[in-house]
Amino acid sequence: MPLSDHEQRLLEQMERQLYADDPKLASTLRGSGRSLRSRHRLLLGVLGVAGGMALLVAGAASQFWPLGVVGFLVMLGGGWWASTGWQSGSEAASSSPKQTSKSPQRSGFMTRIEERWDRRRDGEQ
Repeated sequence: MPLSDHEQRLLEQMERQLYADDPKLASTLRGSGRSLRSRHRLLLGVLGVAGGMALLVAGAASQFWPLGVVGFLVMLGGGWWASTGWQSGSEAASSSPKQTSKSPQRSGFMTRIEERWDRRRDGEQ
């Protein structure tokens, strides 16, 4: 269900205010180069695992065991590369050491926004 014009204007006003009040949060919501880098690492790692698996199968099919060993090592390296890229990207999302999951952070954020909204609506600022 689309928003009405009034609701869209209110949402845009809330977004502008949020970006003005908390630029760090705004940059987190916009995304960063780090998440792009972690996606690239993940993609390269998955490709490494697939390539290593192909080498492993080719080595087994040709009965040339050194090729199978190289394939296994490439698979192992690709899995490690993908997992370290994924972890470094997820560390940025959970930068607060006090919170263990995203839902408490989200509910705290939403609570603050609702309180600000109520104060604005009541005429306070």
